Amino acid sequence: MNAPDHHPVVRAAAPGDLPALRAVERAAGEVFRTLGMDSIADDEPPSLTELARYQRAGRALVACDRTRDGAPLAYLLWEPVDGCAHVEQVSVHPAAARRGLGRALIERAWQDSGLPSLTLTTFAGVPWNAPYYARLGFRVLPDAEFTPGLREIRHRERELGLDRWERVCMRRDGGLVG
Repeated sequence: MNAPDHHPVVRAAAPGDLPALRAVERAAGEVFRTLGMDSIADDEPPSLTELARYQRAGRALVACDRTRDGAPLAYLLWEPVDGCAHVEQVSVHPAAARRGLGRALIERAWQDSGLPSLTLTTFAGVPWNAPYYARLGFRVLPDAEFTPGLREIRHRERELGLDRWERVCMRRDGGLVG
């Protein structure tokens, strides 16, 4: 009997992982079609060049099921923004959903960053977006608490047309709750 592994292996992404990250992103994007968000599903994943930039900087993490050399089932990209670790992207392959991969990646990003807080921007009404992050201890930031870097990120998202659906900025201070 194969019980699911509830302790994912999280590690720094290796150069050879990068094509798999694009595949994870494409698969994760397909779920948005169920909400009528086809343009999100159709969005092209980060390029290999962009992924390599995060990987070389040590800000690309992957989660695998059981072994350190297993194929990535999820990934996270982060950047330092105004003294916080800003989660640029978290994607989990739908076949690996509900295994704690996203949570493990977020915790590892916070630990690796050495920064006191995490920030991210996300869709308010997508169940696996803002409501999920709220369960992990993130809170929605009012506009008055946006830092200059977060304002720039939101401006860029508006230019990309992401505000067709409500977006929020969220922040978590310290480690994960619960």
